[in-house]
Amino acid sequence: MLSRVAVSVPASSYSAAATAAASPSLIPLIPSHFSCQKKAKIPRFLGLRVREVSCVNQRSIGWRRSNTRNKSGRMESFTVRAVAQPLKNADELIDSVETFIFDCDGVIWKGDKLIDGVPETLDMLRSRGKRLVFVTNNSTKSRKQYGKKFETLGLNVTEEEIFASSFAAAAYLKSINFPKDKKVYVIGEDGILKELELAGFQYIGGPEDGGKKIELKPGFLMEHDKDVGAVVVGFDRYFNYYKVQYGTLCIRENPGWLFIATNRDAVTHLTDAQEWPGGGSMVGAFCGSTQREPHVVGKPSTFMMDYLANKFGILKSQICMVGDRLDTDILFGQNGGCRTLLVFSGSSSVRVTSLSMLQSPNNSIQPDFYTNKISDFLSLKAAAV
Repeated sequence: MLSRVAVSVPASSYSAAATAAASPSLIPLIPSHFSCQKKAKIPRFLGLRVREVSCVNQRSIGWRRSNTRNKSGRMESFTVRAVAQPLKNADELIDSVETFIFDCDGVIWKGDKLIDGVPETLDMLRSRGKRLVFVTNNSTKSRKQYGKKFETLGLNVTEEEIFASSFAAAAYLKSINFPKDKKVYVIGEDGILKELELAGFQYIGGPEDGGKKIELKPGFLMEHDKDVGAVVVGFDRYFNYYKVQYGTLCIRENPGWLFIATNRDAVTHLTDAQEWPGGGSMVGAFCGSTQREPHVVGKPSTFMMDYLANKFGILKSQICMVGDRLDTDILFGQNGGCRTLLVFSGSSSVRVTSLSMLQSPNNSIQPDFYTNKISDFLSLKAAAV
């Protein structure tokens, strides 16, 4: 999937018209659903040389004005960015893929309340033979616990259709044949513990270490378990200095250590009133103390995408990722080579992503399409008939 195109402009090739132009130059925008097969050329303009790009499913090329002069007033190079398109024909998108992956919070529900139109939309997609998968970076619950939440909200979703980052951590350890005689030290909550237990791994830590304190006095040396072979860090409301030191010792001093993060989300939305530090803040503490980087198993890492593609035998080009966050959901889909749909149904008091944020010049992540909420599949479908 093509999302960027470089356009080189040697300084010697500027035309007089380009040099004298007072207005910003026009930069072509290539929709991110283009993929590299057929060759297409962006038209020459202002005497600039343009590299060829490869694409299929060619649609109209958008343009965005951008200042491209350096301090001397001369233009040197351009970066062409994909531009998200409003979803106008839901049927076209639905027919183009066989699987929809949905983020949960902000797409299916807000907190403990179902978003309007979700049941009818999911029923419609299932009736059209689409496979549905639900993916969340929230590691506080296991797949079984999330299954109960779906049931409570009146949605018929099986555990096999749910992929939480808590499950991803256990699945990753299984995928690398992590020794069963080694232990996992957990900075996180009950969801990670339950998934590790189901996978047959020994673990220590978790919420029970939340009440432990370190008495710093002369000569104090903290002991740690030398059989810990992996440290898993997820969102943890019981995070403390004891856990930081214990996990740091395991990573620094135990042979063959693994440092695994369920996600690196900067913020989370525990309430509608404001943003709260996310799992990335806990992971960051260990990056600082160990001077090492983790292996991330949650979005936007491709591990979960690769796992479910292999499990269900799905071509990634036949998947559409639907989410309300650019830096996790949409990037997750793009990293996996999928089509992407951004929705604006996240928290209304603390807007996760707005149209102005999407269209900001500072934003480099562009989905294929955007719409208000997934139930637009129903209204846009009706409007297209």
